[in-house]
Amino acid sequence: MVKRKIVFRRKKKENRLGMLMVTITVLMLLIVVSAKSVELHQKLETNQARIVQLEAQLEAERARTDAIEEYGKYTKTKKFVEEMAKDKLGLVYEGEIIFKSED
Repeated sequence: MVKRKIVFRRKKKENRLGMLMVTITVLMLLIVVSAKSVELHQKLETNQARIVQLEAQLEAERARTDAIEEYGKYTKTKKFVEEMAKDKLGLVYEGEIIFKSED
């Protein structure tokens, strides 16, 4: 009977040690996962701010593209050609009178 009690006590001590090791391991994993979670939340906030910034830039570029396309269409009109001929080359229609201001 004495030998059985010694074996039983030894198993009980080993079992407590095993439970302690498992508990320490779980706590360490919990700490690591928590730290990574905080880090990922910070990255998420940074990336969301970057997305907002990039969307604003994209919208500005779309507006710029639209303006360039409109200007491209305008440059193909007769009105644009006439304005450039008058402004750059000083050309006028026959019989047209030009008034210049005194500056």
